[in-house]
Amino acid sequence: MPDPGRERRAERRARELLKSCVGPEEWEMYRDLGFIRVYGRSRRAGQPRYAYLVYPRKPLVAFFPATGELIAEYCVEFPDLDGQRLPPSDDVLAKWMALTSDEERLLRRANMHLVGRQHDPARVRRDLWRLAAWERRRSARRSGRRSDPSVGLSP
Repeated sequence: MPDPGRERRAERRARELLKSCVGPEEWEMYRDLGFIRVYGRSRRAGQPRYAYLVYPRKPLVAFFPATGELIAEYCVEFPDLDGQRLPPSDDVLAKWMALTSDEERLLRRANMHLVGRQHDPARVRRDLWRLAAWERRRSARRSGRRSDPSVGLSP
């Protein structure tokens, strides 16, 4: 008889592992927003040229951080040893580890598509808006200031 709590327990363990592996900012981002942003290695004048949104069980989304312009979706899969899907947080951790350790290899193995194949572009743009608001709130908390997350933003 299948154990209905198995997936829930696996996800709880996966979240603990993710928290122990990524930095505090990435963990808080995932906990609060449900995804992690990872900057690409390519830089121009010290600033990252592009970044990725890492979602659980969905393709990576590449975008230009300076403009928010969406670039592409990269479909990658990391099945469990038994061929089953990983718990959501383990999937995010696997993608994060692959991006931060060998971004070029991951992208060579991925299936690339225009944004819109599996992600709704409007939803991704909202997520970028949410990320910007989250970063402002986090920055304000760290500096002891209060901030209105809606100032200067439009969804």
